[in-house]
Amino acid sequence: MPRIAFPPPPASDATEALRAEVRDFLRTELADRPPRRRADSWNGFDRDFSRRMGARGWIAMTWPKRYGGHERGALERYVVLEEMLAAGAPVAAHWIADRQSGPLLLRNGTEEQRATILPRIASGDCTFCIGMSEPDSGSDLAAVRTRAVPVEGGWLVNGTKLWTTYAHEAQYMILFCRTDGGTEDRQGGTSQLLVDLSTPGITIRPVLDLSGAHHFNEVVFEDVVLPADALIGRRGDGWNQVMSELAFERSGPERFLSSMALLTELVRALGPEPSGHAAIAVGRLVGHLIVLRRLSRSVAGMLDKGENPTLQASLVKDLGALFEQEIPEIARQLVEAEPDLDSTREFSAVLAHTVMNAPAFSLRGGTREILRGIIARGLGLR
Repeated sequence: MPRIAFPPPPASDATEALRAEVRDFLRTELADRPPRRRADSWNGFDRDFSRRMGARGWIAMTWPKRYGGHERGALERYVVLEEMLAAGAPVAAHWIADRQSGPLLLRNGTEEQRATILPRIASGDCTFCIGMSEPDSGSDLAAVRTRAVPVEGGWLVNGTKLWTTYAHEAQYMILFCRTDGGTEDRQGGTSQLLVDLSTPGITIRPVLDLSGAHHFNEVVFEDVVLPADALIGRRGDGWNQVMSELAFERSGPERFLSSMALLTELVRALGPEPSGHAAIAVGRLVGHLIVLRRLSRSVAGMLDKGENPTLQASLVKDLGALFEQEIPEIARQLVEAEPDLDSTREFSAVLAHTVMNAPAFSLRGGTREILRGIIARGLGLR
């Protein structure tokens, strides 16, 4: 059986000094942010916070300076992101663009696209959403039915995207669609387009999650006309591009830190002298956290080298979702408390938030079944 390689993360002497700087910043910024709101970190939307991050140079950290970046290392960027998520900072206004859409434009965009949009992302002023999932297809991206037909001067787009996070707040979408062939082609004939969401013919409808929060959306395209230069990369090469993009989405610390606020509140609730059973359970969770962090940092290093760690990223995402979903179950066994969003007890409120959001942890970014199929193919098992 082939071995899945996770090379050691690249060394970086600058990371610990940066970590201290970020913690000082967050200590002030989040001083009044309660645990319940910290639990919603990567769904926490705050444009002003993102702008302050941009002013500190903590968005677009690895990008070229000519596009507003800072030409720092991947591990420095990783440190900023994991500190933000561990502390429960509201990163949703910038982090999809910083993590995924910006790197895609850097790699495959036109010079005009890069020069126009990337500096705005770097400053924290530009929000992106991802147009991948569709109704009736789950995480099977190859079943995409949204179609962009070449017309005089551009593209005519029709179709529907679903579960589109913060489409109602975003200025742009990266749209994955068919430009050639049919669904029998599966991975062939697909492309990516840059969509200005103020374009006529686009309807954005809210999709509320279990807690009643509005993060997700349905985005409908009805005879939407996009310019010819909306194409990102090569026509028909969308599948290869989106697989590279998903490596950024699936491997970061957000894939195992979503329940971090609950783990923190669990330790507080257990107190300085937990039972032997509780100490073992928490120690096991921390051990898993350390391993996942090591794997994720390895993928960050591979991406920094220009490699395409699709297999490794899928493994990190799958294991991370298992870990994130395990924490609320263990917490409920160790502390006698009812989940209650309105509770004045922070543990109960954070537990309720995590329990209601945990089912989505193994759906977003690719379902468990899809990820395990990718891993099995990578190991030569199917």
